Amino acid sequence: MARTLLVVDNLSDWSPYYPSNQVITFENYLATEQGNSEQRVRVINLCSSYSYLSDGYYCSLLAEARGHHVIPSVKALNDLGKNALYRLQLEDLTGPLAKAFKHQSKDAEYVFRSYFGTTPEPAFQELARLLFERFTCPILEVTLHFSQQWEITDLNAISPRELDEPQQTLFADALDKFSKKIWRKGKIRKSARYDLAILVNPEEQLPPSNRGALKKFIKIGRELGIDVELISQQHYGRLPEFDGLFIRETTSIDHYTYRFAKKAEAEGLVVIDDPTSMLRCTNKVYLADLFRTHKVPSPRTWILHKGNTAHLDLLEIEAGFPIVIKIPDGSFSRGIVKVHTRQELDTKVTELFEQSALLLAQEFLYTDFDWRIGVFNNKALYACRYYMVKNHWQIYRHGSKRTDSGKFDTLPTFEAPKAVLEAALKATHPIGDGLYGVDVKEKNGKGYVIEVNDNPNIDSGVEDSYLGDELYRLILTEFLRRMENRSKGL
Repeated sequence: MARTLLVVDNLSDWSPYYPSNQVITFENYLATEQGNSEQRVRVINLCSSYSYLSDGYYCSLLAEARGHHVIPSVKALNDLGKNALYRLQLEDLTGPLAKAFKHQSKDAEYVFRSYFGTTPEPAFQELARLLFERFTCPILEVTLHFSQQWEITDLNAISPRELDEPQQTLFADALDKFSKKIWRKGKIRKSARYDLAILVNPEEQLPPSNRGALKKFIKIGRELGIDVELISQQHYGRLPEFDGLFIRETTSIDHYTYRFAKKAEAEGLVVIDDPTSMLRCTNKVYLADLFRTHKVPSPRTWILHKGNTAHLDLLEIEAGFPIVIKIPDGSFSRGIVKVHTRQELDTKVTELFEQSALLLAQEFLYTDFDWRIGVFNNKALYACRYYMVKNHWQIYRHGSKRTDSGKFDTLPTFEAPKAVLEAALKATHPIGDGLYGVDVKEKNGKGYVIEVNDNPNIDSGVEDSYLGDELYRLILTEFLRRMENRSKGL
C-alpha cells in the first residue's frame, strides 16, 4: 500500500484545511530517511515556490532521488519554467481549445485554474484534464489568448498560499477526490495490504465486466487484503497511489486505456492489460503473423494492402467465397464483414481501407459457436461456448438501435476439447503471461484460433457460471502474488 505525504513550508500553511498527520514540513522531509523501502511513497509537493533551487524545487528533486513518486515532478517544473519547453507539448490542443470556447465570448484573454486536473468551469474540464496529464501539478494557472484562434500563452504552477477562501474550498475538494488517503481512514484501508485500481467507463455499452462482476472483485479483494477501487479516465494522476491496475474497459492503442497502462507500468504497478499485450493483441495483422511464425493452428489468412488489386485477385483464386474481411483493431464483431462475390469484395475492402492501410482476409469457417478460453499466467481459467446470434454468423449483431448477442454455456476447462485448450495456450504463450480470452473454432476435431483478446469478458452470470467466486479469487490471487513480488523487488 502506498503512503502519501503532503509537504508544505510551514504547518501553518495547512491551517485552512482538514487536519492530517500526513502533512509534514519540507525541513522534516529533508531530515527523514527513506524508511521502509518496501513501502511505496507518494509526495504531493505544496511548497510556496517551485522556482529553480527553491525549497519546492529541492523537494521534488529529493523525492525522485529517494524513489518516491512526486507531483509536480522535476521535469514538469523545468518544463513550466521555460515557455519554449512547455509550448512543445501544447501543439495538439487546438481541438480541445476550440471546444472549450465554443459557447464563450472571444475576449482577448482568459485565465482559469486547474486543481488536480479539475476546474469548476465545465467548458474547460477536458482541457484541464489534458494539461494535468502533461504537467502534473496540484494547482495550475492557465492563461489563454485569442488572436486568429485561441492558444495557451502561459502556464504557471501555483502555491496553495495564493488561494482565497472559495479557491481553498475548490482545492480541498479536488484533493479529496484525487487522494482519499489524506484525511479519510476507513477500516478497509487500515487492514488492506495492497491497493488495486480497476479502470472502468460507466458509459460503455459493452464493458468487459458488468456491475455484478465489479462488485465481486471488490468483495473478494477485501477478503484477500486488497483494497479494490473503481477509477475512471479522470483519475489518471492518481495511478501512483495504487499497487496494481486492472483495466476493465475496452482497450485500444489510440485510446487513453493504453496511456493508463503505460503510465502504470512506468510507475512500477502490476498491470493487466499490460501495454505489450495490448500492442500484440489489439492488432489482428500482428496476431496473424505471430500465429504463422509460432505455428499456432488458425484459419488460412491473407494480408491485404491498400491499392494492391493483385492481392484481391490472388485472394479470389486461393480462398474463394465466402470470405471474412477484418480491420486490424476491431472488437465485439465490429469492423468484420463477410463477402460472397468479387463485386462485394471490392466494395467492402474499399470502405474498410478508409480505416486502415492493411486489412485481414480469413477463410470462413462456420460453427454454431466459438470457444472462449480464459487464460491467465499461461493457465486456462475458464471455458465458454459463445453461440452465434440466431440467423447470423457472428456472436454479436450490431443494429442501429440495439446489439444482439447469442447464448452461452460455461464449462469446467477439463470438459473443453483437448485440441481447443492446446491451441489456446499455444496462442498466448508468445504474447505474455497476462489475462487473455482466446477465441477458438473447433472443426473436425481440431482447434483453430481466431484471435486473442487482451481484455476478455469477466461477467457475473456468464464466465463465472461454473467457478463462481473462485474465478475472481484466482485472478486477484495472481494479482496479489505479483504485487508481493514487486514489493520485494522480485
